[in-house]
Amino acid sequence: MSKIGAPDAWGISVGSSNVTVAVLDSGVDPSHPDLAGKLLSGWNFYNGNGDTSDVTGHGTAVAGVAAAATNNTVGVAGVGWKCLILPVRVTDENGYASYSLLSKGLVYAADRGARVAVVSFQIFNGSALTSAAKYFMDKGGLVFAAGGNTGQFENYTDNPYIISVSGTTSDDKSWGSYGPYIDLSAPCSAIYTTIKGGGYGNVGGTSFSAPIAAGVAALIFSVNPSLTPSHVEQILEATAVDLGDPGYDIYFGWGRVDAYAALKMASGVSPPPPDTNPPSVKITCPSDGDTVSGAITVKVDASDDSGVSKVELYKNGVLFAVDSEAPYEFYWDTTADPDGLYVLAAKAYDVAGNCGESSSVSVDVVNAKVSDNNPPSVSIVQPLNGSTVSKTIDVVASASDESGISKVEFYIDGKLAATVSCELYVYRWNTRSVKNGWHTLTVKAYDKNGNTEDASIKVYVSNRK
Repeated sequence: MSKIGAPDAWGISVGSSNVTVAVLDSGVDPSHPDLAGKLLSGWNFYNGNGDTSDVTGHGTAVAGVAAAATNNTVGVAGVGWKCLILPVRVTDENGYASYSLLSKGLVYAADRGARVAVVSFQIFNGSALTSAAKYFMDKGGLVFAAGGNTGQFENYTDNPYIISVSGTTSDDKSWGSYGPYIDLSAPCSAIYTTIKGGGYGNVGGTSFSAPIAAGVAALIFSVNPSLTPSHVEQILEATAVDLGDPGYDIYFGWGRVDAYAALKMASGVSPPPPDTNPPSVKITCPSDGDTVSGAITVKVDASDDSGVSKVELYKNGVLFAVDSEAPYEFYWDTTADPDGLYVLAAKAYDVAGNCGESSSVSVDVVNAKVSDNNPPSVSIVQPLNGSTVSKTIDVVASASDESGISKVEFYIDGKLAATVSCELYVYRWNTRSVKNGWHTLTVKAYDKNGNTEDASIKVYVSNRK
């Protein structure tokens, strides 16, 4: 705590019960004396119930670092004394978490109003997880993740929606994984915290760097709740103690967090001016002038500094559908409409109520039957038949037909996993969602006259337990 300037920072703020820290982990011990009075009712995504009791002890230790009760003559001190804890269990009994459950946990925590989320796992740029982290940020919060404990260079790009935290030792040496994805650093050795069962003990690793940085963010939100997530991140980076090469480096990011300097800056920052800027919005699929048939997916890209609250799709000037979560996609069965020209437009609203409108896109709906009985050509380009795969991979299909391809479906072991209506035909598959062993990948292509063809391969999934 003294290393990050916490005692001086507590002279400015000890946290607020209006600020919630979500701990996405193995659960939190509900009876621990330094945590029991701070826990909100959470959710267990692994078992699908409200029992968020800790199954491994990891989550209890993380929660204590971020926000254990402090100055109560019991146990340890947490960074955010008065902040509340939302326990979200995302692991199995052995402490392993999937990207799918982490993504669901982040959306859940955002909807519960959490301003900070701690994901003490080494995570990178999975598309579903990135979308969930963006959703959390759009809702007004920041996601912190462990930088990793491999001690090796990890060549992952920076994720703009996740703050990855590397470790520092007691003598301010870098520890753990490093690479261009690291944003900040925080102490990771001999961290004294809450232990499952009511006790206390020392832990180590970047799993505990992340909640230290998250706790400082919770203090910043407490002292100046009007700040946006981007402002809080900028304050953390601007006030961090630069330990490596001048400026940013791949070992410490922007430096080791400094709670006191961060709170001094946050308390002196004026509330941001009223947001009058509308979101940017664009229909990305289909394209203007396209001919479409059958069932299609209309895709809309929308973004805003303060967060997008909803996107509306209009067809010929009439509201057709509304989507409140990214990615913004709309299912349209064109066979329900007469053939002809249709004008599509989208409106996006930010959390301040500003509205942005896209340029219109004109498409020609053609569903009339023609004498085409030739199936399309389809194949799986990647991965190769018989290959071994792990983690998250791109399943790439090639499909063509003289009348045009209307959609390509991706199946895992006969179960529909995704439908893609626009080139490229790619499905990002998290292989951790299935058991290790042989699995069948099938792609099914539809041409614009309803003819179909499919292709299948077998791959061997091997994920380390």
